[in-house]
Amino acid sequence: MAQDIIAVFIPIVITLVAGLVIVTVIYLKSREKQMLIEKGLDAQSIKEFFEGKNSKKDPYIWMKLGIICIGFGMGLGLGMYLQEATGMEFWVPFLLFTFTGIGFVVANISSRKLLGKEKGNL
Repeated sequence: MAQDIIAVFIPIVITLVAGLVIVTVIYLKSREKQMLIEKGLDAQSIKEFFEGKNSKKDPYIWMKLGIICIGFGMGLGLGMYLQEATGMEFWVPFLLFTFTGIGFVVANISSRKLLGKEKGNL
């Protein structure tokens, strides 16, 4: 009985929290734009302000996430294989952390090399 109630309320709570987060983000962006207009900035200044915020985005973010996910998947697969082969349960968490960490390092190094090539440093 209690499990049925929990099973009903968890999706409702998750939906409400996600909706609240989305509405809050939209409201804060709207408020930020409104404050810029109230300061009396012209359209060109506002455009430059928002372009400056977006120029700091990492152009290789999807490549980094892909490398990290590959490391996570390899750690999970190898950990499950070794756990099945040896019967010891520590392999999955150990290899998950190890391969995910290696994925982070490889993603960082490859991103720096690609950014260096873009800038002409290499």
